[in-house]
Amino acid sequence: MSWRQLSLTCPAAQLAEVEDLMLELGAMSISLCDAGDEPIYEPMPGATPVWRESVISATFAEDSDPEQLAQLLLARLPAALSETVTHGSFKDRDWQQSYRQHFKPLQCAENLWIVPSWSEPPDPRATIVRLDPGLAFGTGSHPTTALCLAWLAQQELTNLDVIDYGCGSGILAIAAIKLGADRVLAVDIDEQALTACRSNMEVNTVTAEQILVSQPEMIGETTADLLMANILAGPLVELAPRFAELVIPGGKIVLSGILTSQLNDIQLAYEQFFELDCACHRGDWACIGGRRRFQVTDV
Repeated sequence: MSWRQLSLTCPAAQLAEVEDLMLELGAMSISLCDAGDEPIYEPMPGATPVWRESVISATFAEDSDPEQLAQLLLARLPAALSETVTHGSFKDRDWQQSYRQHFKPLQCAENLWIVPSWSEPPDPRATIVRLDPGLAFGTGSHPTTALCLAWLAQQELTNLDVIDYGCGSGILAIAAIKLGADRVLAVDIDEQALTACRSNMEVNTVTAEQILVSQPEMIGETTADLLMANILAGPLVELAPRFAELVIPGGKIVLSGILTSQLNDIQLAYEQFFELDCACHRGDWACIGGRRRFQVTDV
């Protein structure tokens, strides 16, 4: 079966209008992609941010006349948008197989692999975290997550109590347990993330006694030997004093979700509480670990 497709480049202010028009013309589905190179980082729950300029594509039934659809669309669009309209067609594919081809086992360290459910572990002797792509952030492929996983694999985690702050899919929490941690408190402000974390725990036969999944406000006075936070630089800076309260003296911290250009701000926020190591980099992203000072220093 074939499908017809109309696409155009649209600024955010006109996106809703164009979507409504395409649905009025009989679109069966609508998708958006970035028209430039504008990253959208992890949004707040309930937020649906869009790019300043998007390519909006509408799919129509095979018996639709693409020329007629284009003419109807052009007649209703401002001239500036009309100039960007294109149309074409595509055939049905085995979408599940196509989807799976994009997600293969990922080696994060010599002894740590992230493996989708449909793949065999390349090295069964290594630590294996089973994880399929889903709604929540964190599959191991993004540099921020990969950097954290590589850092974790180099640590001695046996019997440690860990906090995973901003757990997303639960990938770091599950990896910590499989690498020897005793217990992990995994927290996130997004209910979808908490649901995904619990689901991934089940796939990896990790129990609720090993990973407690909760909202951040449930942490209370809990302290940990290690705190992991793969979130964004702004919240990391704001949370520095709180994270210092949550990590025992001599305990460790690892921070990621940091652009290299933001690293100095992170170091300034944390150096009074933690002895920071040299940062690790992958592309434009950085990850930094440290150890909780026994006495807070003045900066």
